Amino acid sequence: MNIKSVFHKEYAHVYFDSGRFKDAELLEVVVLEKRKQLLGADHPDTLSAMANLAATYCNLGSYADAESLQSVVLEKRKQLLDANDQDTLWAMANLATTYRWLGRYAEAEPLEDVVLEKRKQLLGADHPDTLSAMRNLAATYYRLGRYRDAETVEVVVLEKRKQLLGADHPDTLWAMANLAATYRKLGRYTDAETFEGAVLEKRKQLLGADHSATLLAMASLAATYYQLGRYTDAEPLEGVVLEKRKQLLGADHPDTLLAMENLAATYRELGRYADAELLEVVSSRSESGSSVQTTCTLY
Repeated sequence: MNIKSVFHKEYAHVYFDSGRFKDAELLEVVVLEKRKQLLGADHPDTLSAMANLAATYCNLGSYADAESLQSVVLEKRKQLLDANDQDTLWAMANLATTYRWLGRYAEAEPLEDVVLEKRKQLLGADHPDTLSAMRNLAATYYRLGRYRDAETVEVVVLEKRKQLLGADHPDTLWAMANLAATYRKLGRYTDAETFEGAVLEKRKQLLGADHSATLLAMASLAATYYQLGRYTDAEPLEGVVLEKRKQLLGADHPDTLLAMENLAATYRELGRYADAELLEVVSSRSESGSSVQTTCTLY
């Protein structure tokens, strides 16, 4: 690989980690094409580049594009490596995550079951990758409406991550955020608010106010305020989330549309019907048949 390609790869990772997914995509496309030309389509580094681009597509809401690449990566790794190889299991986990965001839960769950069992056998119950597999399965339970099952798994993940990584680690904060979302579904709004407030403050400190994970934490806390009837607390948070997502993701991104819908609902509760209707019209014009989802997270 030449120096220019390494430069593109490193900067793509920086953009991805900082939530600048559009910038990451531009560089990752270049890296993938260069590796195909220089190394061939089946080389491990080419497959890694393909997996990275797929992860960026997922975070941009381009789930069909992500699935297309991830399916290729998984099949190639099965052929070239082994079903128990860690790279193969990562490919399986990533494809399952994309299935979840596409609403294909029946396809996601069996893949996640396989990944979890394999990682327990090969890495042990406390390994970070095993905990990530648990978290992913819990997310599918959540989407299936199996909130009690999700809660059971998420409590274990949170406690393990606190012990192994510390309370401020990004993965611990994700575990806390996921459990808070489940608490909200179970009607435990006070518990949800406590966790979401802590996650938001920590992410502001560690990631900055504009990071996609910080905005997700802000949106989650606003959703809990809404459920508690605290509309005047929810409204300013939702306004910030909408404006930041427009800037960072674009007006038509699923997360931007979700922010628009949330703010419109709050406006209605506040009696600001004209403002609500304006947002609802824009949202309906922007949607192109894709379901509104939260940003996917690939471990």
